[in-house]
Amino acid sequence: MRLLTWISKHIVLAIIIGMVIGFFLGLIFDTSSLRVMVTPLSVLMVFPMMVTLNFRSVFEKGSMKLQLTTQAINFIYLPLLALLFGLVFFSNEPAFRIAILLIALLPTSGMTVSWTVMAGGNVKEAIRMIVIGLTLGGLLTPIYLALFMGETANVETVQVFRQIGLIVFLPMFLGFLTQTALKHRYGVEKFKKRIKPVFPKFSTLAVVILISTVMSLRAPMIAAQPSIAFIILGPVALGYLTMLVSIHAIGKWLFTRDDRIALINGTMIRSLSLALAIALSVFGDLGESIALVVAVAYMVQVQLAAWYVKREIRLAVIK
Repeated sequence: MRLLTWISKHIVLAIIIGMVIGFFLGLIFDTSSLRVMVTPLSVLMVFPMMVTLNFRSVFEKGSMKLQLTTQAINFIYLPLLALLFGLVFFSNEPAFRIAILLIALLPTSGMTVSWTVMAGGNVKEAIRMIVIGLTLGGLLTPIYLALFMGETANVETVQVFRQIGLIVFLPMFLGFLTQTALKHRYGVEKFKKRIKPVFPKFSTLAVVILISTVMSLRAPMIAAQPSIAFIILGPVALGYLTMLVSIHAIGKWLFTRDDRIALINGTMIRSLSLALAIALSVFGDLGESIALVVAVAYMVQVQLAAWYVKREIRLAVIK
């Protein structure tokens, strides 16, 4: 548990360490046999996150305006922005274009609630954003990929639906059953205070292991082209900055401070764990290159989200 807690608190450092270890292992050994672990690890990565979701929040009364704006950003604005960035920066790299679009199509994660709590935002609406966003993302991602990247991705829509069902909706169903059973066995209060906080730590560990695996598989390519990480980093960082600035402006124009913070965290925070799982289980040989972009996005997203939270806390204290 100490190791899991440390990884959760230092996710960026843990990812960097995992990437370095995976890189050198990939140079020394043939790690191609690790591909068979991708799907089981993906399910194990997503399942703990699903156990913590408040599924009933979807049916609770809330701000329709905020939820509609959030999902319009998630499934109209950001996919179009991703297509633009992909064409501008990665016109000759189909895997990277798919990666940018995949990240844009999978909104929000458990960290959405954490960042919203820390910044003093509307936590109730943030929770609803997670459940609604993940469900819509699971349903719409195969359609968007087929529409915009069908020939490039060279995968069948039915195959993507099948894998998303395995990676998103099966863990969601099992997570709901597990949550219900734990609440019945230990009570709601004990589940919330003592059991629920443990599950995301296992998900974070699986993320680090998967990213390490990706690096080991891509090590020869990176060694031959060491500038690849910097080629990816610039556009990804610019994309996140564009998201933050534009969505912050929309939030200031339409909503109160609390709702604006929920809006930011429900849109700028992407479900990179799901993106990683889908990349490695659906796209064959392209999957490893797609996952490399996702690994870089992890580091950018965490740092930018942390900065925004600190900014909001500082401004609240000043006021």
